[in-house]
Amino acid sequence: MLKIFRKKKIIITVIGLGYVGLPLAEEFSRFLNVRGVDKNKEKLSILKKKYKKNNNFSLSTKICNSSSNVYIVAVPTPLDKNKKPDLTYLIKATTDICVKLKSGDTIIFESTVYPGTTEEILIPIIKKNTNLKYNKDFFIGYSPERINPGDKINKLTNIKKIISGGNNDTLLFLKSLYEIIIKAGVHCAPNIKVAEAAKILENVQRDINISLMNEAALIFDKLDIDTSEVLKASRTKWNFLNFDPGLVGGHCISVDPYYLKYRAEKAGYSPKVISSGRKVNEKMASYLVSKILRNLIIKSPKTLIMGLTYKENCSDLRNSQVLKVLKILEKKKMNYKIHDPYVSKKDIPSIFSKNFVSKIDKTKYDILILAVPHKEFLKRKHFIKKIIKKNSIIFDVKNVFNLKNLGNNTQILKL
Repeated sequence: MLKIFRKKKIIITVIGLGYVGLPLAEEFSRFLNVRGVDKNKEKLSILKKKYKKNNNFSLSTKICNSSSNVYIVAVPTPLDKNKKPDLTYLIKATTDICVKLKSGDTIIFESTVYPGTTEEILIPIIKKNTNLKYNKDFFIGYSPERINPGDKINKLTNIKKIISGGNNDTLLFLKSLYEIIIKAGVHCAPNIKVAEAAKILENVQRDINISLMNEAALIFDKLDIDTSEVLKASRTKWNFLNFDPGLVGGHCISVDPYYLKYRAEKAGYSPKVISSGRKVNEKMASYLVSKILRNLIIKSPKTLIMGLTYKENCSDLRNSQVLKVLKILEKKKMNYKIHDPYVSKKDIPSIFSKNFVSKIDKTKYDILILAVPHKEFLKRKHFIKKIIKKNSIIFDVKNVFNLKNLGNNTQILKL
């Protein structure tokens, strides 16, 4: 395996060209021959135009031949309707690789999974569907993704990469491979389960810390205390952690706790802190709407929601809690419009798309929900005063707009 690398005959197939797979494929194609695989034909059509001058990067909807010797799997690992791990995409990708897998090949999984998934589920699938022997004919690595969508500073190449392998040779191979593109270097985990658990724990920790701030906000709201002022005071202590209350969405933070919870329960342990943190964060969308309604003094209000993605300055809608806010507004039959410069109408669930506006006109609103602080919104703070009516409510969800003295009896609410 290491001889292949030294001879520079590496050909990589990256399966899944989303927020994780595409940057990987792009970076590796600067040095090696890369084939990208994604089932989305529309996306591939756009990517083929973008990378048509890159002779090292070819694209297809399926694994076309068996000349690749490294497969990197970066497909989604979502939750099912019961909030249990859904490994459908991962199992399908693994099965597809088996058809082309040959002696000496390496498969590297980057999709987030619960500890034990690679060795307990994926490797048995490969053994069952091929005549190859693990760690003799085929080799397995696990390197969890750490990409932060929309982040212009912490990018793929300058985030330290966790790597692991089924044996020491595989680990050394992954080290040599990823160090081609990862300037920040790699961290070698002692085994695959440790690498799987590390990725899960990173996001569980963040989820719990935010849930603490959210619960504090719920308490302070009942006590009529401004949470943002409490945080401002608390942060004067050197070791106070810098977390804010908010709507917790996205593919990682709102999903990974359920993956660890699922595996813990299979092992006979019922996690209390992780479950409690999720429960608090799941209720913040309904809390936001209820806080608006109890402060409302206008009948049949016109509402504008600014921002729909799960975080600022990116187009990712996965598990966005703003969608949950919209569901509540729909149930209450409220009159609302949505605007997000990073989202197109076709990307929004049809139940909401009828209320999407591509730009904000001079219509006056009774309720303005500043859900996601995109840079475009922050640059136009002055515009907010022009689109609100008398006795209006503005909900600054992330408390970053720093709105003051808007007049007209405007109420400014925060989490």
